[in-house]
Amino acid sequence: MKVAVGSTNPVKVKAVENVFRRVYGEAEVEGVKAMSGVPSQPFGEETIIGAINRAKRSYAPEKFDMGVGIEAGLFRVGEFTLDVQYCAIYDGSWLTLGCGSGFEYPPTVLDEVLAGKEVGDVMSRVAGIENLGEKEGAIGFLSHGMLTRTQLTEQSVLMALIPRLNPILYHRGRGD
Repeated sequence: MKVAVGSTNPVKVKAVENVFRRVYGEAEVEGVKAMSGVPSQPFGEETIIGAINRAKRSYAPEKFDMGVGIEAGLFRVGEFTLDVQYCAIYDGSWLTLGCGSGFEYPPTVLDEVLAGKEVGDVMSRVAGIENLGEKEGAIGFLSHGMLTRTQLTEQSVLMALIPRLNPILYHRGRGD
């Protein structure tokens, strides 16, 4: 199975590879540049749209069996703002979606993000780790290493695969 990830971020590519190999055995995973079509710091539904766009734009039927898009964004829930990562998987006819667990940023980080800065830039500065998003990620830093960005990304990828693991249950009513 050949899978395109709509990003060249090594964390996203590795997470997709890890999950696809656990689920399907062998999987050849390649990161490709695919535009999300949403702002670099998405909010709410923009996050889901970005993941879907990356999945569809990375899918090339002559080269890949599936395209995977991963996008993290901020969601306002009452007085809380959570970072939630979404994954979309597209195979040319079927789009599936999943998300990982969400978490809060420190108020000072969130203030800067709401003022227009990108989470990755702010968190890299706060953590003192250049390119934090391509390493342990904000979640790795904030959880003291108990959950890394790769593990968080794996959650969203696995959740997007749930319908594909149970196609009989999920294709009902879709004309299949």
